[in-house]
Amino acid sequence: MNNENKVLACVDQSHFADYVADYAAWAATRMSAPLEFLHVIDHHPEIGSGGDHSGAIGIDANEALLKKLSSEDETRTKAARELGRVFLNRLRERARAAGAGSVDVRQRHGELEETISEQGSGVRLVVLGRHGETADSTERKLGRNVERVVRALHQPVLTVTANFKEPRRVMIAFDGGIVTRHGVELVAASPLFRGIPIYLLMSGKESRDATKQLEWAKMTLESAGFEVSASLAFGDVEGIITKTVLEQSIDLLIMGAYSHSPLRSLLFGSKTTDILHSSTIPTLLLG
Repeated sequence: MNNENKVLACVDQSHFADYVADYAAWAATRMSAPLEFLHVIDHHPEIGSGGDHSGAIGIDANEALLKKLSSEDETRTKAARELGRVFLNRLRERARAAGAGSVDVRQRHGELEETISEQGSGVRLVVLGRHGETADSTERKLGRNVERVVRALHQPVLTVTANFKEPRRVMIAFDGGIVTRHGVELVAASPLFRGIPIYLLMSGKESRDATKQLEWAKMTLESAGFEVSASLAFGDVEGIITKTVLEQSIDLLIMGAYSHSPLRSLLFGSKTTDILHSSTIPTLLLG
């Protein structure tokens, strides 16, 4: 596959993968971009065969044990690859049925964030589920890979949750900073949201130039042909965004992502995580 400007859909073997496939196919179709599904099989060396090997004493016994464990590991790896192949082929057909043109699949062993980072600048958009394989059996509201992946990348990342619903109304949580200003320019230049009404919301701490910044964002989008509504609502960011999403019937949220500084997050926490926890709609995170 041509590696330039593709939509990269990161999937694991959970029912959330279908939602990722649907949104990725929608995005790839609107952007006229190739789509690739990536399934990364994690290495878990800490997982043994489950047997009790405490009685294996002596050189010969150890050699036999190592051969047995190696054989068991090879068997598990082959089984995982085959299951992954069938899984990816099903998603490819699902995406094609949804209208995606060029669709490819890739399976790798390793860590998800490292594998995605290796893709380089050829990725135009990353799509992944906000929940993963363990979501049904744990209390985690946010998949363990989401924050790590978003922090590691500078490409936009679309995190999705439940059943696919074609976005009819999009909101940009605008704060006047470099990241969200770039996001406004990105939306204005991209075909992804073309023809979809945009709601611009500026919240947070009150500032003297807020009105001027919001007007710049509104004019930038209108100049690109978008229908735009804008509002200022100073106060608690998470609460205001959550309330506005409901009141304005927003289908997709666009906002700045995590700081790329772990120290800053340690000191000040992360509004990104708070909003992802409370939001039930797809969220496009800008790095």
